[in-house]
Amino acid sequence: MSSQDEQFPAAAANPEPAAASADEGMTWWYRWLCRIAGVIGGMSCAFAGLWNCVTINPLNIAAGVWMMLNAFVLFLCEAPFCCQFIEFANAVSARADRLRAWQKAAFYCGMAVFPVVLSLTLTTLFGNAIAFATGVLYGLSALGKKGDAISYARIHQQQKQMDEEKLTGTLEGQA
Repeated sequence: MSSQDEQFPAAAANPEPAAASADEGMTWWYRWLCRIAGVIGGMSCAFAGLWNCVTINPLNIAAGVWMMLNAFVLFLCEAPFCCQFIEFANAVSARADRLRAWQKAAFYCGMAVFPVVLSLTLTTLFGNAIAFATGVLYGLSALGKKGDAISYARIHQQQKQMDEEKLTGTLEGQA
């Protein structure tokens, strides 16, 4: 054991606590679903953004450029292997993986809403729909798992019992 490991035994035992907390509550298939939705959302943003740029309206061009930027960010965060020619792609992806689910949800949804606000057309709506859906998926994962019926029944039974005890206690106090 090195001198650093002796000084910080907790850090040596768990080298990546931030990554473990980011995946808390997400199953492997849901994580893959979010990643696949991000890649498909990036492709839809790229194609719709390119189509949106083929116009003379400056707001459509600005929205198209923003959509292509959204596609780049989605690819960079969700599928860094698509951006192998960029040196910092893995570092950005690692930093994005450390974000909490609600932070990713707010970022992706905000990123997808901006071009729609710039230029409200069918191209911007449909092009950003899957990117927005990716943010919604991350937002749903931030809410956590749904409880089972048995635990809800126990909680309801305990509350009912406490309410009855309070009611009988107040009635006895009045008599």
